[in-house]
Order: sequence, then C-alpha cells, then structure tokens
Amino acid sequence: MASRPTLLIVGGGLAGAKAAEAARAGSYEGRVVLVGEEARPPYERPPLSKEILRGAKPLDSSRVREAASYAELDIELMTGTTVAALDLQGRRANLSSGDSIAFDTVILATGAAPRPLPFAGAQLSGVHYLRTVEDSASLHDAITQASRVAVIGAGWIGSEVAASARQMGAEVVLIEPEPYPLGRVLGDEVGQVFATLHADQGVTLRLGIGVTELRGSGSVEQVVLADGSVEAADVVVAGIGVAPRVDLATSAGIKVDNGVVVDDLLRSSAPGVYAAGDIASAWHPHYKRHLRVEHWANALNQGTAAGANASGAAQSYTRLPYFYSDQYDLGLEYVGYADADDQVVIRGDTGKREFIAFYHRGGVVNAALAVNVWDVIEDLRTLITDARPLDLARMADPEVALTDL
Repeated sequence: MASRPTLLIVGGGLAGAKAAEAARAGSYEGRVVLVGEEARPPYERPPLSKEILRGAKPLDSSRVREAASYAELDIELMTGTTVAALDLQGRRANLSSGDSIAFDTVILATGAAPRPLPFAGAQLSGVHYLRTVEDSASLHDAITQASRVAVIGAGWIGSEVAASARQMGAEVVLIEPEPYPLGRVLGDEVGQVFATLHADQGVTLRLGIGVTELRGSGSVEQVVLADGSVEAADVVVAGIGVAPRVDLATSAGIKVDNGVVVDDLLRSSAPGVYAAGDIASAWHPHYKRHLRVEHWANALNQGTAAGANASGAAQSYTRLPYFYSDQYDLGLEYVGYADADDQVVIRGDTGKREFIAFYHRGGVVNAALAVNVWDVIEDLRTLITDARPLDLARMADPEVALTDL
C-alpha cells in the first residue's frame, strides 16, 4: 500500500495555521503536519501589544482555533518543536528532537524576529522584546511595577506599546531617530498626527535622536541618547523592527532576498516549497514587484493561499496589503503599499484626527489610510486597483463621494 503524501508546514503562527486549514478545505488527502516552536497552539499576534498587554483579555483569547480542533481536521500539530534542517533532495525534515519527517511539499511560515538593540547595555535586566504571548505577559507585569518605561522605536509595535503602557498608567518616554512616529511608513504630515496624539496623552517624546547605550547595575536604569542626554527608565522596550527568519531557507539553498522569494502563487525557487507570511517576499501583480509585508492580514490571507496552492490550486495572490492599529481613541485602517517618495493628499481634518490620506504618484493612488473614518476601505481598495489618475482637488474634497472619484 502506497504511503500518503505529506504536506509539512514549518511555523506555528497564524500563516501556518491558515495554511493547514486551507489544505484540508482544499481536500488535501495526505498528511498535514504543522510544526511550531512554541508550546502553545497557533495564535494571533496583534493583541500582544494591545488588549493582552494591558490585561484586558486573557492570554488564550488570541488562539486561531481550539487545540482539539486540529485533530478534528486531521492536522498533526507538533508544538514545542523546530525544524533544524530541510533536505530538499531527500524530501526529509530533521527536527530539533532528533526525529525526522518525510515530506512531499513544504510551506515555510517561520515569521519574523525582533531586531536586537545594537548598543551596549542591551543585555541588562529590564530590557524587553515583544514577539510571543509570554513576552506580552512578562512585559505587562514589568510595566505595572515600573517607575518609567522607555520605548525605543516608534514604528507600529513601539507606538502601540507606548499607548498601552500609558493607558496602564505608566510614565512613558518614546524615543525615535526619525522626526515623527511612524514617519517612515506614513510620512511626516501624518506622523505629526501621531506625535501630537502621544503628547496629548502625556508621553514624553524624544524624536529625531537615537540611542547610544543603556546603563544600569544589573538592571537598566538609564537610556543614553546621541546628544549625551539621559532618560531614566527601569523598563525598556525594543521596537526597532523585525527581520524575516530565513535561516532554514538559506541553509536549504532556497533563494532569499529580504525574505524567501516567491512568485504570485507563493512558490519559492525550490520545487514543492512555498512561503507565506512575514518571511515571504512575494511577487505582487498589481505593483509588479516583490513585496514583503509584516501584518496580520497578510499572514491570514497569504497562509490560506499557500495552503490552497500546495494542495493543487493555482490561486494568484493579488490581495492588496492591509493593516489596522488602535492607539488610545484613534483607530486606523491602511490599504495598499506606498513608497517613501509618494505624494500625500489629505481629505478631512488631521487636527480632529478624522481624515483619509491618499498616497499617490501622479494622481494614481498606491495606498490609503483612514483615521477614525469607517466603512471606506472597500472604496479605497477599488481606487487603488483601478490605477487611474485622479484629480487631486476632488481627492481632497470631502464633499466628493469616494465612489465618484
């Protein structure tokens, strides 16, 4: 009797879980083995910097699905395990336990890891990174006992952690080498909105300046900035970005360039190997280039597409990138992909924090951000996919319906 084919999914996060679900939904008849290094079943990460960090929701609330349901779907869930090496010739994965798994097809969904702080003192007690549920729980406990929290990096994670820490009642200083929070992603004009938002909530802002070292006797006590000034802090949170976890792919000889390089079907350079989520640098048919996106919706939808395609489908991944964030009373949704030199048109009132920002090139909208404006994402998505030059004055005029643009 012939053995069943095996789909091996490496990575126990949202992308991996959705890939496994999609394989079963696509009537994959072989084994589906999901290997994750964490002891927990797959969970979603956005709440780690928000509700779970603040203690508003329990740790298990972010589970993708109940642990028992994997067996019901005939998905073999191997937690607390890592794949140490892939033998693509022999079609075998060597596990950290010393065991191995024969496979026919692989989906790599190993995610990304926080970039370590690159200066002296980074190893002091009191320095925190945020990737896992346990990291979030540990940081929650530290913030509740902190005299002052320093967040280094004002990207998405840093901004959300600063907001959560402030909502928990902590004194917070937010440090960022760029002139504005989120400026690299959203531009200076919109970044100023977030600077004002945090300042209004009592966050001390040290913008346009970097960190040179952390000081303390065993535990962190001070953050030293590039101008020689010092900020007191007994809790430091690193939020300087993440790096795709591509060591496994690299050692297996799979093409890597800012992530595992895949086509629009999420196929890598190695036959029978797919990638999804934070590690995938995927060819996007709309933007006609490879994009690597580090957000929840990408893990959710790309994982689903990879699972379907590994099961025999041929679905081109054409979804526009999407993400959301909540900071204090500000909620935002972003769709598309903007370059740093795209122009920005604002519709609405940035002072009231109720506006839409269009990121365009010659009137062709590449991305759009809605801040405290709801039920417009589908219209914005349509404007982007249509890729027609729009009149800038009409774009900025709130009296002109989005559907009329």
